Amino acid sequence: MHTSPSPAVPVLDPAADGMPQTGKAREALRGLTASLPVMLGFVPFALVLGAQAAQKGLSVAELALMTGLNFAGGSEFAAVRLWTSPPHLLLIVGMTLLVNCRHILMGAALVPYMRHLKRRQALPALFLMCDETWALALADARARGATRLSMPYYLGVAGGLYASWVAFTALGAAIGPRMGDLEQFGFEMAFTAVFLVLLRGMWKGVRASRPWLVSLVVSAGAYLLLPGAWHVALGAVAGLVAAVLLEDGHA
Repeated sequence: MHTSPSPAVPVLDPAADGMPQTGKAREALRGLTASLPVMLGFVPFALVLGAQAAQKGLSVAELALMTGLNFAGGSEFAAVRLWTSPPHLLLIVGMTLLVNCRHILMGAALVPYMRHLKRRQALPALFLMCDETWALALADARARGATRLSMPYYLGVAGGLYASWVAFTALGAAIGPRMGDLEQFGFEMAFTAVFLVLLRGMWKGVRASRPWLVSLVVSAGAYLLLPGAWHVALGAVAGLVAAVLLEDGHA
């Protein structure tokens, strides 16, 4: 069995919150604890991705490198499904960028909470951002009524999710082919369940959630009518436009 290398994780300095080391450790542990339910939801989905990648001919090391450098499950599934021998690299890169374009909007939403960070701290933190890290960190800041992210908390969440995703996708590549078709167990539903729980935690009422509804309708329509991953980009843009227009309407 091949062993997977550990992709280099950017070194982050969590000392941006002006708290003692014991406080930072508690915050990091709080973040790691908050990420555990999401981490459990990652496991079946990661195993499915690993098994699919192995069926396409990717080695454990190659998959670990991909998931370590591109920490975004949706685009990784898209890339694996498009993988051929030899691979159509431009198509895969283009689809990956299309699926990941929502991260531009997510990063922009975090900017007001990261103004206290230096660029050398903010950029590695954003490298570790995925949908779940973003949602948990933003919900935590809002729940505390804070104007900035707790970086130790953020790193506790992000570090736990990053490590578990890379590890279990590699494990899926190693053992998945021996387990048959993992999709027959409905593992892919785990991610949907995780997202629903995260959305529930960010719920602020029907009025504040109208951009979500716009994004849902546009994304669902695009999924039914358009090929590829256009539904991801169009849903994200529609939600952003709706948020801006609705906010202006209350100005």
